Amino acid sequence: MKKLPEDFIFGGATAAYQAEGATREGGKGLVAWDTFLKEQGRFLADPASDFYHRYPEDLKLCSMFGINGIRLSIAWSRIFPEGKGKVNPEGVEFYHKVLKEAKDRGIKVFVTLHHFDTPKALFDQGDFLNRDNIDAFVDYAKFCFEEYPEVEYWTTFNEIYPIATNQYLLGIFPPGIKYDLSKVIMCLHNMMVAHSRTVNLFKENGYSGQIGVVHSLETKYPASDSPEDIHAAFLDDALSIRFLLDATYKGGYSKETLEALDEICAANNASYEFPEEDFIEFEKSKDRNDYLGINHYQSHFVKAYNGENAIHHNGTGDKGTGSYKVKGIGERIYKEGLERTDWDWLIYPEGLYDLMMRIKKDYPNYKAIYITENGMGYKDTFDHGIIMDKPRIDYIRKYMSSLADAIDAGVNVKGYFLWSLMDVFSWSNGYNKRYGLFFVDFETQERYPKESAYWYKQLAETKTIL
Repeated sequence: MKKLPEDFIFGGATAAYQAEGATREGGKGLVAWDTFLKEQGRFLADPASDFYHRYPEDLKLCSMFGINGIRLSIAWSRIFPEGKGKVNPEGVEFYHKVLKEAKDRGIKVFVTLHHFDTPKALFDQGDFLNRDNIDAFVDYAKFCFEEYPEVEYWTTFNEIYPIATNQYLLGIFPPGIKYDLSKVIMCLHNMMVAHSRTVNLFKENGYSGQIGVVHSLETKYPASDSPEDIHAAFLDDALSIRFLLDATYKGGYSKETLEALDEICAANNASYEFPEEDFIEFEKSKDRNDYLGINHYQSHFVKAYNGENAIHHNGTGDKGTGSYKVKGIGERIYKEGLERTDWDWLIYPEGLYDLMMRIKKDYPNYKAIYITENGMGYKDTFDHGIIMDKPRIDYIRKYMSSLADAIDAGVNVKGYFLWSLMDVFSWSNGYNKRYGLFFVDFETQERYPKESAYWYKQLAETKTIL
């Protein structure tokens, strides 16, 4: 039996494009996903979970099931349909209504400014490879800070690393480019510049509330004790974790991080150039982050690999179909004897504990941590309104236990947000991969609490992990 702090936030996480639906309602502008998904012809983000119309019902469910925090994102193109310029009053008002409903129910709201959904007008100009779009993002953030003073917790970006790699390495996000490490590195860097500039604006203008960033951090381990595997794990970690945390908390990239980048670039005929003025922003912002949000679903075991790039994304839930081999970095392998989900995601809660202990040691100016996403994609079975999902309960219990151990070891963890509050649209899987505490019948949009919702309610009430 393990106890969590009395002031701990037990939350549920959502994202605008995955939950709201209504992609062409209320004056909303296009995002790249709208056309990308249509061209693929597999699935669309309408109706998603219809949060746009049903947010009162979803926030009521939060109240009923002890959920005292929610992550949601503002759709940039609901506020600025073209990314900048003309404001859409209907979109502005929508978020005021959502925030008021949450406040009336005593639910703390963590608002993300960008969750994979750059307005198409800006995306088509190069997204964050275009430095002008950094300015557009900062202007959008400034508008939101001044329009929504009721927000207590702001997040600049959700998952910078998956944005860069899914767009330019795996090619499963628009614009669907594969194996371009130059674009990956520059996207990572430019988004971190946008983050730092936004944090500096927030603090220097004295806006109320707190501000942070959400990074997707998946712990890397060598597949064996061989020097080659140890180095491969180091390279994978350097690009996916060190790069981001150095920029967030160290004011720049460490010598070890830059050496790893150079090695990766040499193997992939890639290059990068970081303007000197960017490091002024990094230096100013490094101690200004009020919290770090961590999205953590899995860990990876990495072995040396000298072949060509070969990545296959498991988007169907057929276990064992995924593969990840990157030239100049390594190969992520399935470790014998360790459980994984149908989507080949390793279930290894020790990785979350090790990650948080590392942050405490290597980045001691982190201030506070929220686990902003963690959860298990599962093929839930619906039987006359009853959804038994014991594997999800077991998954959450294991990861919450590791979280409690980290708190006991001195890590300042303030809350946990399960991905996801309700079943939502999944970027590369559509609607068959379910994460929610509440089952959504996507035809009728009816909500049904799963077995895990009742378990999570008891956890929130007792603060005790049994």
